[in-house]
Amino acid sequence: MARTKQQPTDASRVKDPEQWVTGDEPMTGAQDSYLHTLAREAGENAQEDLTKAEASEKIDELQQKTGRGTAKTRARKRKASS
Repeated sequence: MARTKQQPTDASRVKDPEQWVTGDEPMTGAQDSYLHTLAREAGENAQEDLTKAEASEKIDELQQKTGRGTAKTRARKRKASS
């Protein structure tokens, strides 16, 4: 029988970006792109030289500011596509 990985359902099991093993590496291309999109929507300038951990934290901050990535936003998108 094949075993499948299960995603953690307990939010307390999610690591803080400061504890990531690769957190001090440069942000990924996907993070850079999304960060620029969010910054533009928030009326801010995106920083260029962030680490993966710093980019993740800034993305979280900008999602709160713009309303992107929230449960309401996702529900609205699902409803619009129905």
